[in-house]
Amino acid sequence: MHYSFSEKLPSFNQFVELHEASGLIKSKKGKYTREQLYQAAENSWYHISIYDEEQLIAFGRMISDGVYQSLICDVMVHPQFQKQGLGKQVIEELVNKCKESGIQSIQLFSAKGKQLFYKKLGFEEREQDAPAMTLYI
Repeated sequence: MHYSFSEKLPSFNQFVELHEASGLIKSKKGKYTREQLYQAAENSWYHISIYDEEQLIAFGRMISDGVYQSLICDVMVHPQFQKQGLGKQVIEELVNKCKESGIQSIQLFSAKGKQLFYKKLGFEEREQDAPAMTLYI
């Protein structure tokens, strides 16, 4: 199949439909509206979308200082299009953007059960004595 890639943010409706279809919206901590989640995507340093004709089927975004740190967020693939390498392509596009910008440190938060997917792409879990920390307010 031939899919198209875009660095342009998808429409609000396309984004919300994929967010809900992928189940990612259920994994969010806190209560965010669809509008807030879309605003977060708008505020991202970089995002990549993959389309099957007009349908948004995969998406990923990063926040970054643009110099040495980035954080991959909201990688999602529509369930009907999973197991086709689209998630891998999203990650590759995000990593390539970091390489082009000279960013050498890429962090990400993995959804439950997806750690092996990211390990296959070269990501490593943090060391036990240097865990990631979170504060929910």
